[in-house]
Amino acid sequence: MKDIIKRRHLPHLYFNEGRYFITYRLAGTIPGLKNLRGLKYQKDWSFEEFKEAFEKYDHLLHKNIQRNNDLKDDVLAGICIDSIMYPNEKDYNLICYCVMPNHVHIVFELLQGNRGISKIMQGVKRASSRKCNKSLDKEGKFWQDESYDRFIRDDREYYYTIRYVLKNPVKAGLVKDWQSWPYTYCAPGYEFL
Repeated sequence: MKDIIKRRHLPHLYFNEGRYFITYRLAGTIPGLKNLRGLKYQKDWSFEEFKEAFEKYDHLLHKNIQRNNDLKDDVLAGICIDSIMYPNEKDYNLICYCVMPNHVHIVFELLQGNRGISKIMQGVKRASSRKCNKSLDKEGKFWQDESYDRFIRDDREYYYTIRYVLKNPVKAGLVKDWQSWPYTYCAPGYEFL
């Protein structure tokens, strides 16, 4: 298993196999994020430390859901879903996703011979950005440049990550039951909530 560490504002640990949790968000959804304390990633974080920091980040996304919520639109959410589904069974096996009003969560397992996380996410975001901007009759940045990614290290983390993604619309107060949110998917066999 080859690992690649990339760094822009966030560190990215990429392996050519394994399970990943990815979050990407609309541009401008969390103003001033770089200056927030407690969200600076540490390489040796435990799952609990990662979870705590990510929950702060996700809280900010939920808090700003009314600020920029283009993905509440059925057409735009559908475009995002299509772009997530395209690499399924080519680059990854999709486990679950949730398209929220201003961000997207995905969990997948990489397939052998995949193009790599960076290229996969570039393709997903590029295709959806172009089509969403066209639908909105806009130009310019649609997604925030960097995605938040996490290599899932064990079965416990895997379970809680899937649970977290599926229950995200409930946590944000959008629905009472995760299955009521129209932009949520869970592969058969993983609905263990």
